[in-house]
This record gives sequence, structure tokens and C-alpha cells, in this order.
Amino acid sequence: MTSSHITKLLRAIIILAVAIVMSHAPALAAGPATPLSIPRESLSYKVMFKWGLINKKAGWARLDYSPAGATATAVLYAGSEPWADKLYYLRDTLTTRMSTANHTPEYYERVANEDGKYARDVVRFTRDGNRVTATTRRYRRARPGAELKQADAELEAIGETVDMVSAFYYARTMPFAKMAPGQQRIINIFSAKKKERLTITFAGTETVRIDNRSYDTYHIKFRFTTDGGKQSSDDIDTWVETAAPHRPVKLEGKLKIGKIMCLLEP
Repeated sequence: MTSSHITKLLRAIIILAVAIVMSHAPALAAGPATPLSIPRESLSYKVMFKWGLINKKAGWARLDYSPAGATATAVLYAGSEPWADKLYYLRDTLTTRMSTANHTPEYYERVANEDGKYARDVVRFTRDGNRVTATTRRYRRARPGAELKQADAELEAIGETVDMVSAFYYARTMPFAKMAPGQQRIINIFSAKKKERLTITFAGTETVRIDNRSYDTYHIKFRFTTDGGKQSSDDIDTWVETAAPHRPVKLEGKLKIGKIMCLLEP
């Protein structure tokens, strides 16, 4: 298991949840579904590395949601376990401010302290009909005491566009019961550096067992690509509860040796 795998899977809780957003039947409207009122909540996950008989906790994550009138703030905290800190120290905080009506983002920020490196990303969204633009700013420090470098960019997309945190909540508005195995849709995801295209394939319903507890779930597969069709991130599977509010209970990515799973904790 490499440090990059730990980093990717800790973030995957949010990155993969976005795939639920457009996993509905093609006959449905392309726009957001009926607004969903989500109460204040906190969800916790453990990140497990599995290879043969080895099944070890490598990291953790917590996602907090706080609504306040027309807007809501959601924050993802993620980190490596003490034993993994010795190999690759990771503490990330991802924040989004979004509309409570349809959970589309207005502002996204990521602050990362990873293996001595510091990073901060800021994304500000603007919408004009079906066109979405964003101004972004990226800060990077390669090591403690090094120069803090800055880079700005502009992103643009046509169609539904989210960030890596707001997607988790926007996804809950989708009518999963109307999905059919094999159906696919594509949406946009903005980070501070690039836009990705996400192809979502619904794989059917399954029962998932975690820590002696069973969940009835929808199984969904994800493929991340650039506009040119080149794969930009690892393929990952996720399982979300069939019961509202459709919490993601399991995320899984295959490695060259073993696999990593993100599992919902009680």
C-alpha cells in the first residue's frame, strides 16, 4: 500500500458519492430532483486495507452537515491512523457552502497537510442558466519553511456541476428505485485544478454486511475521465442504502496488491 492510495481513498468518500447524482433512469429530467431537507448530521467512516488475511484500519473520515436557512455548510475531516502516520501523515479538511434547496455549491475549500506538504484550494462557483464557471486559487508549500506558491485558474462546464463535498448531499435527491442495471449518465466535477467527467453505471441491488450489520444497498460503478476520454482517476465501486436518505455505506478501490475499503461506522 502506498501513501497515494491512502490519500485517494480517504477522499473517495466524497468523490464517489457524487456518482449517485446522475444514476437515475434516462426518462427522468436532467435537472435536479425534488429538493431534499437534510437535518444536521455527522457520518463517520473507517478506511480499511485488505490483502488476503490482512485487514487493517489505515485511516478515518467524518462528514458534518450544518444547515442555516437558505444555505448549508458541510465539512469533511480525514486523516491517517497512528501507525500509518509513520509512513504518510495525512490530515485533510474539505469544506463546501451550498444551497439547501438543491445542494449546488457556491464555495469550496480544501486544506491539506500531507507528509510535510501543505496545500489549500479555493473554488468559487458562478451559474448562468446551464453554464457553470469557477475561479480557482491553489496554494502549495512543498515542505515546512519552503516558499508558498500560488496558481489561479478558471474552469467552465455545461450541465450539472458539483464539488467533492456538495455532491454527497445533492446525490440524495435522486430516485434510485427507478434505476435499471446497466444505465449510465455523465456529470461534471470541479476541483481547483481541473474538471473531470464521471461515467456512472448502475449495477443493481445487493445486501452488504459491515461489522455484523446488514444493509440493503444499490451498487454503483464509477469511471473518471478527462473530456478527451482518458482515464483520470482509479475506478471505484460504491454501495448506498436503498432507504432514504441513501447514505453511502461502502466504497471500494482495487490496488495492484489487495484493495482499500471505506466503511460506514455506526
